[in-house]
Amino acid sequence: MSSKLLSEVGETLYGSRWQTDLSRALDVSDRTVRRWVAGTDDVPPGVYDDLQRLLTEKAAKINTMLKQGGWDWLD
Repeated sequence: MSSKLLSEVGETLYGSRWQTDLSRALDVSDRTVRRWVAGTDDVPPGVYDDLQRLLTEKAAKINTMLKQGGWDWLD
C-alpha cells in the first residue's frame, strides 16, 4: 500500500489531522502510522482490510444519515 493511499484514506475518514485518530482505530501507535506515511516502514498487508472496513462503516453511517432526512434546515 502506498503512503499516498494511506494518507487519502486517513484524511477521508478523519479529516486533516487524521494520523492519531487512525492509529487509535487500528490499535497502533501514532508513530507507527507516521512511519508508514513516511515510507520508513511498510504497511502490513492486514491493514488494507482494516482500512476497507473503516471506510465501509463510515459510508454506512453517512448513508443512514442521508436516508433519515431532516435536511430541511439547510434551505
